[in-house]
Amino acid sequence: MPVNAANRDIPTRIDGYGDTAGKLYEGPFARKPDARRSGGRIRASVPNGGSKVAGGIKDAISAAGIRSGMTISFHHHLRNGDYVVNQVIDACAEMGIRDLTIFPTALFGIHKNIIPHIKSGVVSRIMGSVNGPIGQLVSEGGMDTPVILRSHGGRPRAVISGEVHIDAAFIAAPAADRTGNISGRMGRSACGSIGYAFTDAEYADCVIAVTDNLQSYPISPISIPGIYVDFVAVCEKIGDPAGIVSGTTSVTKDPLRLLIAKYASSLIESSPYFMDGISFQTGAGGIPLAVTAFMKEAMRRKDIRASFGLGGITGYFVDLLKEGLVKKLMDVQSFDLDAVKSIACDSDHIEISADWYANPWNCGAAVNMLDVVILGATEVDVDFNANVNTEADGALLHGIGGHQDTAAGAKLTIIAQPLLRGRIPCVVDRVHTLTTPGQVVDAIVTEYGVTINPRRKDLMESWQEFNCGDDTPLVSIDELADRARGLSGSMEPVHTTDRIVGVVEWRDGTVIDVVRQLES
Repeated sequence: MPVNAANRDIPTRIDGYGDTAGKLYEGPFARKPDARRSGGRIRASVPNGGSKVAGGIKDAISAAGIRSGMTISFHHHLRNGDYVVNQVIDACAEMGIRDLTIFPTALFGIHKNIIPHIKSGVVSRIMGSVNGPIGQLVSEGGMDTPVILRSHGGRPRAVISGEVHIDAAFIAAPAADRTGNISGRMGRSACGSIGYAFTDAEYADCVIAVTDNLQSYPISPISIPGIYVDFVAVCEKIGDPAGIVSGTTSVTKDPLRLLIAKYASSLIESSPYFMDGISFQTGAGGIPLAVTAFMKEAMRRKDIRASFGLGGITGYFVDLLKEGLVKKLMDVQSFDLDAVKSIACDSDHIEISADWYANPWNCGAAVNMLDVVILGATEVDVDFNANVNTEADGALLHGIGGHQDTAAGAKLTIIAQPLLRGRIPCVVDRVHTLTTPGQVVDAIVTEYGVTINPRRKDLMESWQEFNCGDDTPLVSIDELADRARGLSGSMEPVHTTDRIVGVVEWRDGTVIDVVRQLES
């Protein structure tokens, strides 16, 4: 069996995925683009006043000519409050449409309603992040073909390069007019940025805006113009914005996790990047958000202003913008309702596409402009590899998100997490699933101190100089793994079959790892 550059065994052929020859991961920056951009179908203007309102979702499905075997896409800006995926798949089932490939940016717990449609054959394949119940179903062998996992940047790369062809894109539109101009910034279902839907709108053969807020032409501001939209479907409700907010968008109050955040903030402050004009992404999650709070204090203390904050934007970043500590916010996904309100009224809060955000195959990915990113992981190993896809029991419960993209793009990538979760070690000898390679991870921060990748001697020197006289420990990765083993005791290995249920792609489209079915 071939072994890729991440030292992972990858079969020469994966049932439901295809041959892997020429697609084995070779390194974080090894593969270069050698193709032209793919193109969407040319659209003609609609006569009689330009109205594209098709009626309800079933009417739009019929008008779009959606048939069995097609690929349809969705975006997840309403996160666990999204109603559109369930409504569309229910409608397809009622209309006798089957064997669909769905291509969501992410599926959440609310989408467990499509599990019966997976079992009945309405949905036969998923290319996209699977969180929670659907991930558990996949882990236990509940799908005939493996789920394909791509990063936020790898997804638009796959579409734009022609690797994935979208027959029809369904865009949850908090506001739309009769010609299909879409905005995410207004209406009772406002979700802020809809940056993940931009590429789908531009490259899909058919685009359907699903809205519960049909407004007069033209709406303003416009996120996606109607030149890309074929039909507008009106429904009672596209989702509940309260579902945007989750436990991952609240600052931790746990003293141990606050200590981790303090250590991570100190590492950033010690780095050569902590100067006027710094750019950073701290993302969602209790520890990263706490890092934002500590950085705010350090920026005030040293009179530093950041050039921009990036990624999924939270209210904590909005506060930095309001206080002048950050000049611009580049928002691909508004993570809470404060961010939704901000992007609707502040011109320095900029909506960006996933392509612009993180596609490794364009000329200006914003992640490449990052100085610092704070990330989490379910586990890391002694080679600094990170797993964000599977839990300790091997269950596929999480997507990649922007983990790979920001780690590869930023000058300083920090993974901040506890050494243990319960009795489960988060630092191990070898991660169960490899999501992000250690070559692009610069440091791991736990409650036991700072662990710097040995290849970053410059970071080690700056930390030691900055930390002179402080009691913050510097811990080697081997010491950290030994401590984790000592605290957790021996762990039962994950038992899996040989059958592959998930393929983890690196952001360039190569296979970095696979996920195997759990033993029953």
